Amino acid sequence: MNIEYKDINDFGCDELERLFLSVEWSSGHFPDKLVVAMQNFDTVYSAWYENKLVGMICAMDDGIMNAYVHYLLVDPDYHGKTIGRTLVNMVKRKYKDFMRIAVIAYDDEMKFYENCGFVKAKDASPMFITSLWT
Repeated sequence: MNIEYKDINDFGCDELERLFLSVEWSSGHFPDKLVVAMQNFDTVYSAWYENKLVGMICAMDDGIMNAYVHYLLVDPDYHGKTIGRTLVNMVKRKYKDFMRIAVIAYDDEMKFYENCGFVKAKDASPMFITSLWT
């Protein structure tokens, strides 16, 4: 399978809606907001198979010390093809001189991120305030 990786942040509503809903993320119901969000990220790497968006990673940073992975998603039909790991490695390369790359991972994602070289902080817990759009 020939996956093409791109460094772009300009996507169509339909592409983002399909990808985000493929992983059952509620933000997929707001593709117009996702289009703007992607344009506002400095770092967006995407994975494509035959002109179909099948994965993406988005990160933000403070310019010198800290980078934060905000989104990492891969269409379930393309799991097991190293797309997620490749996207993470692209972010790790970009931020190799930063002090830290942070990610908030759910319990079922921990093993994946550990396999990518991330280490769970011993003295920290993620915190969220979640607002549902109406």
